[in-house]
Order: sequence, then C-alpha cells, then structure tokens
Amino acid sequence: MTYAELLAQLLPARRFGVVLGLERMRAILDRLGAPDRRLGAIVHVGGTNGKGSTVAMIAALAAAAGQRGATYTSPHLSCLRERIMIDGAMISEGAMLAAADRVRSAGGDELTFFEQVTAIGMVAIAGAHVDVTVLEVGLGGRLDATNVVDPAVAVVTGVAMDHEAILGDTLAKIAAEKAGIYKPGRPAIIGASGLAEAVPGLVAQAHAAGASVTVIDDAAIAAVPPIALPGAHQRRNAAAAIAAIQALGLPVVAPALATVRHPGRFEVIGPPATPRGVDRVILDGAHNPHGAQALAEALRQRGERPVLVVAVSADKDVAGIAAALVPVVRAVIATRFQQDRAMDPEALAALFARSGASTTSEPSLREAVTAAAAYRAPILIAGSLFLVGEARTLLLGAPTDPMLVTDPPAR
Repeated sequence: MTYAELLAQLLPARRFGVVLGLERMRAILDRLGAPDRRLGAIVHVGGTNGKGSTVAMIAALAAAAGQRGATYTSPHLSCLRERIMIDGAMISEGAMLAAADRVRSAGGDELTFFEQVTAIGMVAIAGAHVDVTVLEVGLGGRLDATNVVDPAVAVVTGVAMDHEAILGDTLAKIAAEKAGIYKPGRPAIIGASGLAEAVPGLVAQAHAAGASVTVIDDAAIAAVPPIALPGAHQRRNAAAAIAAIQALGLPVVAPALATVRHPGRFEVIGPPATPRGVDRVILDGAHNPHGAQALAEALRQRGERPVLVVAVSADKDVAGIAAALVPVVRAVIATRFQQDRAMDPEALAALFARSGASTTSEPSLREAVTAAAAYRAPILIAGSLFLVGEARTLLLGAPTDPMLVTDPPAR
C-alpha cells in the first residue's frame, strides 16, 4: 500500500463523525499489545487554546534535557504525517504505513478517523522507543480517544468557550470535560491560557481526581525566560510547559525556548515567500474568540496593523472573532478554505462588516492574498488552521498530502 492509498482508506472513516468514548480505543490498543503503555513518560496536554504551542515547548525542553521524544498533535496543517513527530521530524511514510497496517489488521476500519490516526500514532511512537511522548487532546478530554493513556503529567492550558454543542454550554461544563485527563496521584498542571473564572473549577476537578495540583500564576509567568514565540499568551503557555518538565523531574534548559518554532501560530513569513510589495505575512490559527483576543494582543504588542485575510468554520463564533480582530487590522478580506465546513465568504464578510471593518470577499485564498497585497501592507492570515495550512502550501511549498484528509466537523 502506498501513502496515497492509506489516505484514501482513512477518508471513509470520516462518515462516523466525532464519537467520544474510550471503549473502542482501549479494545483495539489491547489487541495491538497496548502500545500506549510503551510511550515513555507521557505528558498529556488539553485545554481550549495553546495546546499545540505548549506541546512544542515541552518537546523542545525535553530534547534539550537529553530525552528522545515524540509528539502527537491535531489537526495537521497540510500533511497528515505532521501529527506524529519523532525526534523533531515528521514520521516517514514507510513508518506510518507499517503502523497503519497493524491497526487495520486489528480492526481499525471500525474506528472513527481520529481514533484510527491516534492508534497509528501510538503504534508508531511505541516502536520508536522514545523517553517522552507529548500527547495533545483532540476534543475535550474526558472522553477523547487520547485519554486511554496513563500520563506521568497532565496539563490543561486553560478553558474558554468552544465546541459548546459537544462539551457543554457553560464554562463549568467545559472545564469538567477538559479536567477529565487528570489522574489519581499524578501531577496536574493548570495553565493560565484560558479564562480566569474557569481556574477554580479546574482546581476542584483535579483535587477530586486525586491529582497533585500546580496552578500557573503571575510569578510563574514572570519567571519565564526569553522565548521565540511572540505574545503574552505564549509566555503563559511556556510557564505551563516548564511546570510539566519540572514535574517529570527533568532540568529546565531555558535556551531551548528561545529557538522553538510552532508553524501556523504567529508564524512570520518574509520575502521571497511573500507577494510582491509585501514584506511580511503572519499566519495564525486563532479560530475562536479567546484565541483571537490573544492574537490581537500580540499584534498590539508588536505595533502591527495588517490586512486580515480570514476564513472561519461555519460552526464558530464569528462575531466574537471579529470583535477581537477588527480593531487591530486595517481591512478585512473574507475567503474560504477548501472544505465543506468553511463559511461562505460573502456571509463571513457581512458578519465582519457588522463589527465596523472595511470588508470585501474573495472566493479563494489565492485571490484573497492577491487582493490583500494591493494594500502594500503586512498581511495576516487567520481564523482557521485549515486556512493556515493552505497558506503554508501556497506561500512556502510546505509538504502537502496528495488528497485532503481531515477530521470531520465536531457537531
């Protein structure tokens, strides 16, 4: 089987949608010889925003401390193999195919798309014999497919409103789902990258689980050394990453944070990858109001006032995203990413216009970037990680799958 054939076989699993629960994962992992118990020391990372950046910083700190490491994250930007990184590199097609063959032989075809990819990731990482695996929650926490693991440390970066239809319509309900990754007798890190009013609930849930609790506070954030990722929100994420490394008993090699990269999160691209007359393009996957507020804060700190190229999934709080971003951009060009969950550009433009933005629409990212370049100003591409993935392919020639295979919408 080729890699393209694997993608074609995974695609039909999207029909199952998002199905929360641990029974299917536990059953197939047991049939596979429990690879989830051979991932080294596991750091499980959940939360509404900041998960990916926190994972990247934990992985960098672990590597600097001399540990062989792996990460499992989602979603991917342009290549499914991005989700499984071993020693800082995307898994090879051969290694992914071998792991996928084992999962399929164990009955993987009956799993959802995310469950299959998670099982493939665990099989592949177990075979790499790493010291530390940093595992990102897909959706929620308590019933997420990744929550079959017994982590050495669990981190919830913070909680804000998102995926209310699945996780609950109040902050307390969402926090309870996120806190479901905390385990008895294990360290529980409670980050500061969410709403402050959610923290007491997370603390109570962690204590109820029998976990030992560390809450990231202003002192921990102030103690963060220089980091490469811009924005005050990334210092909050870095504080949680440092606490996780300390909970593992590893030394904190601070210079590692000064070079860590996380594609698609305030990623600044310069010439020659930018359109003619544009000296920089900023890519950021902010896709909910809280993430958009963090992005706006980072723009203000840097004195940036770019033209915004935006696309948003139809189930998102567009009004909240617009309210955060419109005050810090000079114009808005609404577009879409090439998936059926994307909001219609004209409808998206109308919603941004209600927030007072000078707004137009274009049917595709390429056309939107061309229109934005006419302003001869920095361009911000944001609103969806799917859009950011397309932008990295368009501007950087990033590794891109031969067919589009992504998680189904969470409804």
